[in-house]
Amino acid sequence: MQGKHLGKQTVRFNFPPSIRAYASIVGKKEGEGPLKDYFDEIHEDTKFGQSSWEKAESQMQTLALQKALTKAALSPAQIHMVFAGDLLNQCIGTSFAIRGSEIPFYGLYGACSTMAESLSLAAMAVEGGFADYAAAMTSSHFASAERQYRFPLEYGGQRTPTAQWTVTGSGAIILEQNNQPPYIRGVTTGKIMDLGITDANNMGAAMAPAFVDTVISHFQDSGLSPSDYDLIISGDLGTVGLELASDLFRREGYALGDKLKDCGTMIFDLEQQDVHAGGSGCGCSAVVLCGYLLEKLKTKKYRNILFCGTGALLSPVSTQQGESVPAVCHAVAISGESGCM
Repeated sequence: MQGKHLGKQTVRFNFPPSIRAYASIVGKKEGEGPLKDYFDEIHEDTKFGQSSWEKAESQMQTLALQKALTKAALSPAQIHMVFAGDLLNQCIGTSFAIRGSEIPFYGLYGACSTMAESLSLAAMAVEGGFADYAAAMTSSHFASAERQYRFPLEYGGQRTPTAQWTVTGSGAIILEQNNQPPYIRGVTTGKIMDLGITDANNMGAAMAPAFVDTVISHFQDSGLSPSDYDLIISGDLGTVGLELASDLFRREGYALGDKLKDCGTMIFDLEQQDVHAGGSGCGCSAVVLCGYLLEKLKTKKYRNILFCGTGALLSPVSTQQGESVPAVCHAVAISGESGCM
């Protein structure tokens, strides 16, 4: 690890992996939002032709991986490993999507941080020479998440103002060692943080401290500062969590200003679409990254971004037992320019 590990939590890549291709698949509501022009496919049928919401989520991942492979001009046999997961119990959306592909598979659970987690591990595998091509992928579905974590849609339960809307979407990225932008410069692995929040409908506030801790650790480990990034974007804190995070940064002496953004507040029109505090779910940050963010890197609107997936590590069991909501955040430095972090 000599020459790669910076401080306690950050890894800098001496030979940054390249993003060869990426794809985003979303449902009807996401396709009505402000980022609609950046998604590869928008499906009006939120069951994606399947007989259940869970099968629909699995189908989204199948479609996202197929689309990314097509754009990369690669076959499944050329992918040495895929890192992927979802929100469902035992990650069944992912494992059922990958079965039959014969791609070596690492199943992950990082809640809504899974896109950043999978991308971090895929990048380390490629930069370390353990894979010529590695894929990172995740998904979420509004209806399957509601059924698992809250109430079936038929129940018609009242949503609290702090609640977020789980995004129906899947994102996939294929990495290689090719010396072509955009690059993964490095990653900062987050620590589990717990603010003591027991309200499962206030995940943004629960995740905000983990986001702030990881970003500050990234700056301290790497010697970089906010001025080195055009955008520092959280996975899905929503309006409540983003406001709290902004306040926490100010307390620590970091004024991020307009550089601080959140995928959950970008994917929907918060005034016209009834999503309360914004978007959430593994698919939220995945499709914003695999749609809008990477396209803006390609067109040079952004040169360097710090993509920070935030995850609330709760389960139906922990919620029912009155446990608080622990959270984690992983940061991935992505650049459209050459050179090391």
